[in-house]
Amino acid sequence: MSLLVPAIGNQDSAQALDVSEAVFGQDFNETLVHQLVTKYLSAARAGTKAQKNRAAVSGGGAKPFRQKGTGRARAGTTRGPIWRTGGVSFAAQPRSFDQKLNKKMYKVGIRSIFSELLRQDRLAVFNDFVPSAPKTKEFLGKIKGITEGRLLIVADELTDNLILAARNLPNVAILTPISVDPVSLVYADKVIVSTTALKQIEERLA
Repeated sequence: MSLLVPAIGNQDSAQALDVSEAVFGQDFNETLVHQLVTKYLSAARAGTKAQKNRAAVSGGGAKPFRQKGTGRARAGTTRGPIWRTGGVSFAAQPRSFDQKLNKKMYKVGIRSIFSELLRQDRLAVFNDFVPSAPKTKEFLGKIKGITEGRLLIVADELTDNLILAARNLPNVAILTPISVDPVSLVYADKVIVSTTALKQIEERLA
């Protein structure tokens, strides 16, 4: 059994594309999609924040002053957190925020997103979006009528003309099938895919 992904563009060449129900006909798994998006965003965090603990700050090799007779609280080191030049309590250290998610779960999650995009009429096939020159005006003319909201274009090849023509448009993102990520798919109001790119996505998720 298969499904049809609607096509947009020139009426003479616009034909719906037949795709596998096993990839584009899955139920929406909200819990898994949330986990997928959280993993992707967490992996993008730098995790480079670092502070010095007591062991990392200089000084503290000797008792700063004698135990009694000074009128001050006793102290055995100048590296404690109560001192101005001391170390930080529970100091932050470099870490990775990445979360574990196996490949099978990742595939199921991406299938779920694509299936929901198709059910909501937010996924369509469009082959005539590559401009003949790196001109934003020409590119806008090709995608006229589908630029409302955030647009994600999945092209089988990123040409210089396509990249240069679209880079000044804040609500348009362009990816290849291998670089499609869950956040871009969920964030987009409309996803248009070339025929070749859609077949590549179907093969990767099969």
